[in-house]
Amino acid sequence: MYDVVILGGGPGGYVAAIRLSQLGKKVAVVEKEELGGTCTNKGCIPTKAMLTSAHLYRDIREKAKKFGIKVEGVSFELSSIMKHMQKSVTMSRKGIEFLMKKNKIDVFKDEGVLKDNETVLLKKSGEEIKGRHLILAQGSVPVIFPPFDGVPGIWTSDDVFKMDKLPESILIIGGGVIGIEFATFFSTFDVDVTIVELAEHILPFEDIDVAEEIKKELKKKKVKVIEGEKVEEVIKGEKGYVVKLKDKEFEVEKVLLAVGRRPNITEDVINLGINVDKGIVTDNHMKTNIENIYAIGDIRGQIMLAHVAMYEGIVAAHNIAGEKKEMDYSAVPSIIFSNPEIASVGIKEGDVNKESINVWKFPVSANGRARTMEEKVGFAKVIEDKKTGKVLGVTIVSPSATDMIMEGVLAVRYKMTAHQVAEAIHPHPTLTETLLGAFEGKWSIHI
Repeated sequence: MYDVVILGGGPGGYVAAIRLSQLGKKVAVVEKEELGGTCTNKGCIPTKAMLTSAHLYRDIREKAKKFGIKVEGVSFELSSIMKHMQKSVTMSRKGIEFLMKKNKIDVFKDEGVLKDNETVLLKKSGEEIKGRHLILAQGSVPVIFPPFDGVPGIWTSDDVFKMDKLPESILIIGGGVIGIEFATFFSTFDVDVTIVELAEHILPFEDIDVAEEIKKELKKKKVKVIEGEKVEEVIKGEKGYVVKLKDKEFEVEKVLLAVGRRPNITEDVINLGINVDKGIVTDNHMKTNIENIYAIGDIRGQIMLAHVAMYEGIVAAHNIAGEKKEMDYSAVPSIIFSNPEIASVGIKEGDVNKESINVWKFPVSANGRARTMEEKVGFAKVIEDKKTGKVLGVTIVSPSATDMIMEGVLAVRYKMTAHQVAEAIHPHPTLTETLLGAFEGKWSIHI
């Protein structure tokens, strides 16, 4: 019998397995596809590899001449972009496989079915394995619903990574993280892109000023952004699709449904009596209503981000090992690899009483390093509690925002004041000084 059997080898599952092994536990991971889960194989890694190619292509076309670099006849080759993407996926996956062996974790490439609270049936082999504890980390699947599920050939995010040629035109249904990242990719390579977002603005979980900044940049790339409208119908034609909205109709070659993902809840989970409400319900120790069963990551249906799943895996591992460790969701960073990038942590300006906060913004255009990079778009925004001066939230729209947000994460997580952060000497000239300008608030030097 294993100490722990983990169903799912994605970010949550493999991280939990490694930490449990470090804590002296005998661990098995059951994964029906490839280690790394959606993030490594169909999400974070392949998307960012493709966007790296897109960002470089954009920089060469738009900046090379300004920087004194002569480039003639610049072009791209999709097959090579996809080869780079696949190499990135393979290297990441191989790294996880190495870590499994290094930590003496048994990996079963099979579909695991819960028989009882200790037994997992391996569907292909028919073998049963037992664990004193189980961790459910089966992740999520793309959302596809009527009327789109009845239309042949509609893409989800999974399908983009299989394409062998760029479409001439594409409709992206959903202007959230997935939709905006793919719109950035396709529009960079001159695909005619239309985004339709049901909410009032794209990026509905970000503040309106963030959405407006990104919308302006997308429109510069001729992306058509339609907000507050619903796609009523999609009809498959000979050469593409006819798309019907309430008051308009147009044709596109491809349609990408990018409205998010849902927890991968299977019948065995329901049959075992595990509490489910959208996703599997757990406490802050990651424990379900069944004493020896834990759940982590997207299957919980809460904050569906790889880095959250990873930390939930660590929390579950320590609790299984007999320690008491709780999840703290107060400072979860959200990142979007648009152009410019977006990153945020803590509360948003639109979610809090304006009378109780100070909002400090500093523009990227006033940053010296940004000027050397020919970057002008974006800002850093700090939300500060009026009474205590503590940092409640940080949002960055900027090149390298996804890296810079860690300063905000630490400030929110450890309840620092904006003044404390501003007192730390920031290196010059760097993009982090955009953040410094926002943390300085009314004492900002450079605006």
